[in-house]
Amino acid sequence: MFTDGLWLFAVAGGPIILAAVLIYALMRQRRRSPAEQKEADRKTDELYRD
Repeated sequence: MFTDGLWLFAVAGGPIILAAVLIYALMRQRRRSPAEQKEADRKTDELYRD
């Protein structure tokens, strides 16, 4: 009986926990402002020129 509940948790709970972690990570991701993006592009171009 206990093993059935544990198996259900592993099969159903695993994907639910994984989805929750992915949603949390996507919500915490910060977008760069246009000024930050321009500066990053400039630095990248500078590195490739060297």
